[in-house]
Amino acid sequence: MELLTLSRAARLAGVTRGVLQKRIRDGQLPSFEGLVRVDDLVRAFPETQLEDNAELARVNQIKERAFGRRVYERALPDKEVLAARLGALGLELAEVKAGAARYRALLAELGRRLAGHALGAWLKQELEAGMTQAEDERRMLAQEGVMRVMAPHVKVMPGGQEFFVEGADTVLDAALHAGLGMAYGCSAGNCGECRARVVAGSVKQVRHHDYRLSDAEKAQGYALMCCCTALTDLVLEASVARFADDIPLQSITAQVRRMDPLSADMMLLELLTPRTNRLRFLAGQSAQVVLGGAQATWPIASCPCEERRLQFHVRRMPGNMLSDYVYARLRVGESVALSGPVGDFVLREDGARPLVFVAWGWQGFAPVKSVIEHALAQEGAESIDLYWIGANAADHYHPKLCRSWAEAIDNFRYTPLIAGAGLHGEVTQAVRAALAGMLRDRGPLAECDFYVAGDSAQVAASRTFLLEQGLPQAQLVTWVSQ
Repeated sequence: MELLTLSRAARLAGVTRGVLQKRIRDGQLPSFEGLVRVDDLVRAFPETQLEDNAELARVNQIKERAFGRRVYERALPDKEVLAARLGALGLELAEVKAGAARYRALLAELGRRLAGHALGAWLKQELEAGMTQAEDERRMLAQEGVMRVMAPHVKVMPGGQEFFVEGADTVLDAALHAGLGMAYGCSAGNCGECRARVVAGSVKQVRHHDYRLSDAEKAQGYALMCCCTALTDLVLEASVARFADDIPLQSITAQVRRMDPLSADMMLLELLTPRTNRLRFLAGQSAQVVLGGAQATWPIASCPCEERRLQFHVRRMPGNMLSDYVYARLRVGESVALSGPVGDFVLREDGARPLVFVAWGWQGFAPVKSVIEHALAQEGAESIDLYWIGANAADHYHPKLCRSWAEAIDNFRYTPLIAGAGLHGEVTQAVRAALAGMLRDRGPLAECDFYVAGDSAQVAASRTFLLEQGLPQAQLVTWVSQ
């Protein structure tokens, strides 16, 4: 019986990996060393529709609606890559058919020798039952074959991270789209920082590179991930940044791509990094920005999956040199100096517990947005709750984005709350009151991971209250505005 990885099974069933993991933990879906059987998947999700590639289309629509990302230009692989993938799948199919023919011959001979015996009658009955495989199972297997051609699956060892290579993406591009912090430098085939060892499967070079792999590296299966795409499902041996200390400090110069008002006092500033000198960072981290002789450390509001685009939410603060420069003088195309990343407000990837995000006021939303988008790209969380608690409605400066997440994504809930003027006065009392109301209908806090962002007083009061209510310290991640 065909076994599927959780990532591929989730796509076929139209759910997230977190939903599958919960079914497995609850005993509703059997698994075998992290894999699930096709027939078990069909029984667990009988409503799954497999007539077309609906799930891939649904994922693309969600990404377009929730993140404002353009419809993928990379929808189809290059024709040479597509031909190579079909050829590889054809070879595998030929091997399977040859093996099946051998087994059928063996079983036929065994049936002939057992003719007239009870064991022979049982064998014949089981063989006939196996030949009448359920229509849904056959469709799912056919769909799985299509997915392997259109989007090969990649597993990175030793960390076990998984992603898919879609369309004309290189392996590195696909990893970055999935929000993984794979090592890379120039991303143009010149530095060799992105080389990884192909443990299983095969890749095809699709871009020229000047970096030369040694004969020993070639013999061991190394390839440059920025210049190769996957021909088959892959297992790679490569390092993936998981903690803030895993990524070195960098200094780059980016250009202003666009400036859009989010509210009367908040602006979206989007920068575009050079193609060969992107900023490596983990979702939730910050960068130092230098403009007009002033500098500040701002949280990056975008996810690493946004490729070269870095977003910042800039508050209008009259008298602040950097804010005044952005609102009065900054223009599209202007150069901006960046250094970073800094900060450790990053997603814990050691479990699939429900995620609860608490963004305080206007300060707390940008880093929370980055981590949420990374969590959505990873598809590992069982559920996500976002509580945006402001002193007034004006603090909720990006409500449409939050509502689009809730509308487009299963198991995502958005709750805007108003704490009143006390949020900037009697902070401890206001925070405790807001959190008490927020948690009134929740189960044990120990079942969740909490991410809290705001100013120092808001975060300190939140930490004290949540720990008093039984949240383990290890399941609380905080960010404090500077």
